[in-house]
Amino acid sequence: MAQFQTMRETAARYYDEKIRVFGAVARGVDWNSEESQHLRFHQLLRLIDEPDLGTVNDYGCGYGAFASFLRGRGFGGRYAGFDISATMIAEAIAAHADDPLSSFTNDREALAGADYTFASGVFNVKQDHPPSQWQEYILATLTDMDGLSGRGFAFNMLSSYSDRARQRSDLFYAEPGFYFDYCKTQFAKQVALLHDYPLYEFTIVVRK
Repeated sequence: MAQFQTMRETAARYYDEKIRVFGAVARGVDWNSEESQHLRFHQLLRLIDEPDLGTVNDYGCGYGAFASFLRGRGFGGRYAGFDISATMIAEAIAAHADDPLSSFTNDREALAGADYTFASGVFNVKQDHPPSQWQEYILATLTDMDGLSGRGFAFNMLSSYSDRARQRSDLFYAEPGFYFDYCKTQFAKQVALLHDYPLYEFTIVVRK
């Protein structure tokens, strides 16, 4: 992932600024509302049978909203959050200081394997990077997530089926079929493409 360091640095600066302006709320990680943020979490969790959640990695954890969501649903296992923004990680550590089974880091090498890895929103904001280069970064990240995940992983992306007139040049709109096929051929036989919820995006779940 070293060849993508510049991309990660620009993303870190982007999210550092977001959370400085809005704080540890949904808009601080570039979502419109907590309701849409939670809807995304529900789609990601279609990966697993909740009573058997196991251990979790949150790849792009922000201020730890997914950790709070999981704990609120009764998850009592180990959770590890990783984010490239040091400001996000500081907020996450402060918010979960009383949770001994949760940890947060901005050092990818400190993230160990888990049963499941989840990523929400990490592939959306390409900024000025060319789409082809951004896609290379996405595929490398998916390979990294696969290596971290013993039982499966899930992620979401903005959809190329979004209204053309509303698409922004700094965002990446992915072709759902391409990523379904890529995950199916590269990672596992059990792959699902979820494009049946009311947001301009899709979720892919990969079960091993």
